[in-house]
Amino acid sequence: MSYEKAESVKITLPNGLEYEQPIGLFINGEFVKPLKENSKPDLVTENPATGEALATIYTATPQDVENCISSTYDLFEKGSPISDESAEQWKNLDPRIRTEYLYKIGDYIEKNLDLIASIECADNGKAFALAKGDVQLAAQYFKSVSSMSSMNGRVVETGDKYMNYTLREPVGVCAAIIPFNFPFLIMVWKLCPALFAGNHMIIKPASTTPLSALYFGKICQEVGIPKGVVSVLAGSGRVVGDAMSTSEKIHKLSFTGSTGVGKSVATKATESNLKKVTMELGGKSGHIVFADAIRSKDPKDINSTMENICNGIFKNAGQICSSGSRVYVQDEVYELFLSEFKKYIESTIKIGNPFNKENYQGAINNKSQYNTILNYIDIGKDEGAKILTGGKALTKTSQGEETKGYFVEPTVFYDVNEEMRIVKEEIFGPVVSISKFSTANDVIAMVNNSEFGLGAGIQTKDLNTALKVSKKLQAGTVWINTYNDFDIGVPFGGFKQSGYGKEMGVEALEAYTHVKAVRIKLDDN
Repeated sequence: MSYEKAESVKITLPNGLEYEQPIGLFINGEFVKPLKENSKPDLVTENPATGEALATIYTATPQDVENCISSTYDLFEKGSPISDESAEQWKNLDPRIRTEYLYKIGDYIEKNLDLIASIECADNGKAFALAKGDVQLAAQYFKSVSSMSSMNGRVVETGDKYMNYTLREPVGVCAAIIPFNFPFLIMVWKLCPALFAGNHMIIKPASTTPLSALYFGKICQEVGIPKGVVSVLAGSGRVVGDAMSTSEKIHKLSFTGSTGVGKSVATKATESNLKKVTMELGGKSGHIVFADAIRSKDPKDINSTMENICNGIFKNAGQICSSGSRVYVQDEVYELFLSEFKKYIESTIKIGNPFNKENYQGAINNKSQYNTILNYIDIGKDEGAKILTGGKALTKTSQGEETKGYFVEPTVFYDVNEEMRIVKEEIFGPVVSISKFSTANDVIAMVNNSEFGLGAGIQTKDLNTALKVSKKLQAGTVWINTYNDFDIGVPFGGFKQSGYGKEMGVEALEAYTHVKAVRIKLDDN
């Protein structure tokens, strides 16, 4: 195959930073144009806070996807030269050498933190402080990957007639389908364990947020990651995602997105070649407030609880799969909670231009999701739920400026029942329902009464309560007196229809390695 190199474009971001944005397909270590006659950039990505175009990029054709997968497969199987002097493959390197490359990526990200965060902020619409935190966490992951130990095998003792040991080996060619809500961070969650284990990775970014993934291709060039170890293909799910799911040359697929799409992807992946699959899917997480968390009426206690509830649902404008979108408040403090929550939101949560440091909540990422959220708000009203605050599109920012993009007020429904759609279905926006409960057993049953099981939260001062309740909640992560609080050493993933497999922690390596057992019969002498 012969590809023509693709150009980059100069972008001036809303905060004044200028940079060169790659817009081609990143294949075999180069940014290239698709293999079609008179190829032109065809996917416009916009700033959701303003509705203005940021860049127009190239998207992959079916032939491009097939070529990329085939060349990556051949490189993994036959050799991916590390340098002109060495024909040693990426998969055969000492893991410590691979970590040196990954550390360089982390170091590069840290040195360009503001730029990458600004790209993410402009392309996604999230508040700049949040984008910066995402990118910092991504850098930390790359720099700390050497602490992973699960590439180690083990010796298995079965008596003196045999020698037994295990090896951990890379799976092969991996593919990652990335969502729009955390484009850079979730990409890195998948890349770090895959590359550390010696795999090659092909990335499909979301169509509304491709810029940071393409910029990552430039980072790979800058730090010398061998050609073909990482590829990035922008394009539609029907073209790129389906090809990844069905290809028999891809050995592992990691998907983050909605449960409905995830089921389709998993089915195609299984029917093709039984490739390894991990799924991080939707959520409708319960966040429990026990009376002792705010009973004292101590402003410090109340503010701490309110901050955690807000982080649970309004962080990233509610566009987090694990968002605590169902809040359960113990009946004896229910009215106090409603009063304090309304006060806290209306006095503290500032919304608007993501680059304004005052603003906690930025824009909804795209028009389709914006309309979905507003539709669910209408559904809640029709179902008879009461609105404590919010309930409509935001027309003016907290600074009094007219909004041009996709902004929704933080919206709180209360006096709901468990059968309402706004309580049962994932909204993926800044919308939360408040219910009351009496006992721990009552609330455990209410939280677990969901098809999802990604996250859960508990607010209490009683350690016994926290430990006993957390053990009974059907969720992959339970936050106690915090929420949506991630660490690269702590695994993240769901139960039930929220998916399977883990991101981060040593558990993440399970999906990117095979375990080979070797059993040797020893001479009787």
